[in-house]
Amino acid sequence: MNKQTRIALVGDHNPAVIAHQGIQRSLEMAGADMPDLAWDWVHTTSIGNNAATRLAEYSGIWVVPASPYTSTDGAFAAIRHARETPVPFLGTCGGFQHAVLEYVHSVLLLPQAEHGESAPGSPFPLISPLTCSLVETKGGVKAVADTRFAGIYGAASRDEGYHCSFGLNPQYENLFGSGPLRIAARDETGEVRAMELEGHPFYIITLFQPERSALRSQVHPLILAFLHASAHP
Repeated sequence: MNKQTRIALVGDHNPAVIAHQGIQRSLEMAGADMPDLAWDWVHTTSIGNNAATRLAEYSGIWVVPASPYTSTDGAFAAIRHARETPVPFLGTCGGFQHAVLEYVHSVLLLPQAEHGESAPGSPFPLISPLTCSLVETKGGVKAVADTRFAGIYGAASRDEGYHCSFGLNPQYENLFGSGPLRIAARDETGEVRAMELEGHPFYIITLFQPERSALRSQVHPLILAFLHASAHP
């Protein structure tokens, strides 16, 4: 019997959220070629600080959109667990924002970094309002050469869907110049749209929502790569 590939969808599931519809559809479509693929929606309040135990049965972790999360600590715990172990990880939209925060808090030891949505007026707005809001819109994304992201993306650039008003504050981009969390894609104006963790089997985060491709009956190559990595640790 083949080992089941079970994905934890960490967030606060809401079937009315378009991205959550896209995630469900992406996995259903991918499952046609992966009969052992299964997934669970894992609410952030169910994780607490015990992510290693709560997520032990999963072969991949996806921190999904629709933040702020009910339990920010639960989201951070899931992200840290994925970062510190070889469990494949995908973070989209809110998952991107919180993965950047978790890295800066835990690795760069800058706990004062804040999310501008939950801490407006913070003196260290690591995640800040975008220059132009990207709520229910599309924008061009360009892969950075010689990254894993570029190899998976399969195109120099693509139009991607968003539902987002916050991203990495360009003022703090220099924090990622030499560490393992590196910039993997930018938009047409040069702002960061994806990052990846070097040395990890699979750890990619995107401000855009690749799951929206499924609403056009296509499974995004980043999602397929994440699922493949989860199925073949």
